[in-house]
Amino acid sequence: MSAKKLRVLMAEGTPSGTVQTLREIFPEPENALELTVVSTVATLLSTIKIADPEVILLDLSLSLRDPYDAVRLVHRSAPGVPVIVIADSADKEHAAQSLTEGAIDYLLKDFIDQRNLDRALRAALERNTFEGLADLLRDPLTGLYTRDGFLTMGGRCQQEAHRTGGTGTMVLLCALVENLGELRAEFGPGDVDSTLSDIAKILAGCCRRTDLVARIGEAQFAMLAIDAIAPTASILRLRVEKHLEMHNQTRAPVGHIKLGMSVGTWTAEDRSSFAEFLDSVETDLRRNPAAPVEFAAQSGDSAVGG
Repeated sequence: MSAKKLRVLMAEGTPSGTVQTLREIFPEPENALELTVVSTVATLLSTIKIADPEVILLDLSLSLRDPYDAVRLVHRSAPGVPVIVIADSADKEHAAQSLTEGAIDYLLKDFIDQRNLDRALRAALERNTFEGLADLLRDPLTGLYTRDGFLTMGGRCQQEAHRTGGTGTMVLLCALVENLGELRAEFGPGDVDSTLSDIAKILAGCCRRTDLVARIGEAQFAMLAIDAIAPTASILRLRVEKHLEMHNQTRAPVGHIKLGMSVGTWTAEDRSSFAEFLDSVETDLRRNPAAPVEFAAQSGDSAVGG
């Protein structure tokens, strides 16, 4: 019986020595590498189903319209396959930003050696396995992470922020359906299930692909914006308010959804665990239950604590 091989699909414009480094990591005669190399994004996309890769290496220089279109296309075509970006040193800023577009890591061509490439491959495989296990912790009604799944994935994001140099910022928004009991009493359990599913879609629509959304209680949800920038907290809250307002306008004659919210920010300098971070934002939500968001124009800042 032959040993299992690592299946890697690589798209590279100008050869950088990465292929040779891969061969050095997986030398003959073990032949533990199944490597497919293409030179265009179009060929890569058409090869994914054939090669069935466990990891994709993508040269950022293959992007056309903007620096991230290749990453978006590949991630959209194979969302379950980790993508590692390869970039010239001059494109380091774009390479780092690609982590918010679907890539899970990046390597600069001038610094690719056995140690760095092996580390990136191992981290990608570990993360893929980890996320596969976390997918078991999903709410059957909404498809979102459960509280346990959210704590697991959020804790992993927190570890990554510390590992990558301590510059990561995360924004956490907790939301509570203030009138779920009223909706159940007036319209029945069927409408409650529909309402919860609608809220899940609203929140997911307010996020980037790299962010996390969860249903962490019967009427409670959470959103985690990863690698956030300074104004993310207010932008995220306003985005949810606007989406909720638009959705409520379509719910007649069914009652409007009233959503209370609380927002908090975590930086890598903070010593609190992810569970403690979540608890602090939830505590703010419980302290301010009387100002639910129904329409953005009516709610103002009073809907947000923290």
